[in-house]
Amino acid sequence: MDTLSTTVDTLSTTVGTLSTTVDKLSADNEKFNDRFSNYQQATQWVVQLAFTLIASATITVIITSVLRK
Repeated sequence: MDTLSTTVDTLSTTVGTLSTTVDKLSADNEKFNDRFSNYQQATQWVVQLAFTLIASATITVIITSVLRK
């Protein structure tokens, strides 16, 4: 009976440790998701900026060539 009590105490301590570890991993995962979301938004902004610059340059070239004729 004493061995069973010791085993249950050990398992309880192990479960407590695992619970703390899972909570920490969950918080780390949430931070990673936030960081990934920020990088994704920044990448989309850079791509949108690049397309805007390409479109502006194209329009400028077309308008310049039309006005010179």
